[in-house]
Amino acid sequence: MQNDVVSREEWLEARRALLAKEKEATRLRDSVNAARLALPWVKVDKDYVFETSEGRKSLADLFDGRSQLLIYHFMLGPDWDAGCTGCSFLSDHVDGALPHLNHHDVTWVAVSRAPLDKIAAYKRRMGWKFPWVSSFGSDFNFDYHVSFSPEDLAKDKVFYNFTPMQPADANDELPGLSAFYRNDKGEVFHTYSSYARGPEELIGTLMILDRAPKGRNEDSTMNFVRRHDEYEEAAKAPSCCH
Repeated sequence: MQNDVVSREEWLEARRALLAKEKEATRLRDSVNAARLALPWVKVDKDYVFETSEGRKSLADLFDGRSQLLIYHFMLGPDWDAGCTGCSFLSDHVDGALPHLNHHDVTWVAVSRAPLDKIAAYKRRMGWKFPWVSSFGSDFNFDYHVSFSPEDLAKDKVFYNFTPMQPADANDELPGLSAFYRNDKGEVFHTYSSYARGPEELIGTLMILDRAPKGRNEDSTMNFVRRHDEYEEAAKAPSCCH
C-alpha cells in the first residue's frame, strides 16, 4: 500500500499541518514531565534485600552512592528459560545511556525474580553491562505489582498499572519502571512508577521507526520484535548494478 503522491506544494501544506500537531505533542510532553516531577513521594520503610554479583544488598545500596535510582522491572521469572522479548528490546538501549545517567546522579538497575545465576547467564548471552540483580525471596516485585503468585492469578482481579484487571490478561511477571530518591539521611522514597506501554519512550528504535515511511509496521504491539540474536538474516535489496 502506498500513500497518495502529490505535488511538493501539497506535501508542504500537509507537513505544516502535521508540524502543528507535533508541536502540540511536544508541549503536552513537557506538561506531563512537569506533572511527573511534581508527584508526591512515599517513604519506603520496608527492608528489601537483593542478591547481586557483589553479595546481598538493600534497596538503599542499589543507589551506588547516587541520590536517584531507576529500577527496570525485567520480566524473567524463577522458572523462565529466557528473558521477556520486549524487556530485552528495551534493555538493548540502556548500556549506551549509562555514562550519561551516572554522571547525572542517576543509577539504573534491572530487577528480576529469577535467581542470580540465571540472570547472569542471560545477561552474558545478550552482552549487556548494566547492573541486574535478583529479588528472589523478596516481596519487592509483588509490592510493586509486577509479579503475581498463582494465588493472585486465581482471584477475580489483579492490580496492574494502577488498575484492577482480569487475571487472564495478566501473567506471573509483567514489565514496569520505578523511580526512587535517597536523601542525605539515607531515607529512601518511591517517587514514580510506570507500567505496560508507559516506558515505551525509552525504546529509541521505536522512536526512529515512527519516522520511517512504514512506521512500526506491526500487527499488534511490538509483534515484530525478536531478541537481538534471534533475527534471521534479512534479504538484501537488489543492487542497481546487478
